[in-house]
Amino acid sequence: MQSLAITWLGHSSFRLRTPGGKEVLLDPWLTGNPSFPEAARPKAADLILISHGHFDHFTDAEALARATGATVVAIWEITTYLGAKGIKAVEPMNKGGTITSKGLRITMTDARHSSSFDDNGIVYLGEAAGFIVRLENGQTIYFAGDTALFGDMKLIGELYKPDIAFLPIGDRFTMGPDTAALAAQWLGVKQVVPMHHGTFPLLSGTPEQLEQHLAGTGIEVLQLKPGETAS
Repeated sequence: MQSLAITWLGHSSFRLRTPGGKEVLLDPWLTGNPSFPEAARPKAADLILISHGHFDHFTDAEALARATGATVVAIWEITTYLGAKGIKAVEPMNKGGTITSKGLRITMTDARHSSSFDDNGIVYLGEAAGFIVRLENGQTIYFAGDTALFGDMKLIGELYKPDIAFLPIGDRFTMGPDTAALAAQWLGVKQVVPMHHGTFPLLSGTPEQLEQHLAGTGIEVLQLKPGETAS
């Protein structure tokens, strides 16, 4: 098997190539994303995971699902919304549930945030969530989505033992670097991929601040530039 490859598409959007060769998109927001590099536009996808319905996580879900034929994994309200738009390949979930799709074991976790989309009026799209994804080689990632720090991150660490956590650090709408550093320690991860930062001036948290708060813990901060891939 090959190693996991992580490509940051800007903001909270990622493309993963799993050890088994699956292409996974996490909260892909391309249209209107000022930090998205067009050269990194995904050409294929097997799975699209959507954490919640805000525009900066959901805008391109329908178009990408049509273009790639990928299966969309999301909370029930989001898959129902997409189903009404004609998207057939969906895997509805809710918090605490686990499915296996395309050879990956996916568990939906809690997140502390809101979730809605403006479709000629605000549409309620369930609650915000996160995902635990167990890859083909046993490696486990935690994609937190947009969230505040919450105590059950300790339980997520205890139950699923993630190796890598994708954590928002921008502050104001999510955790900042200080609370994201605490989350990383509670989760027991070896590596943190910071996200939801730098896109807009209001998102003031930085990876450098996260590194400062994690100094001495042994937890690595994976700093990527938009369009850059690490494996």
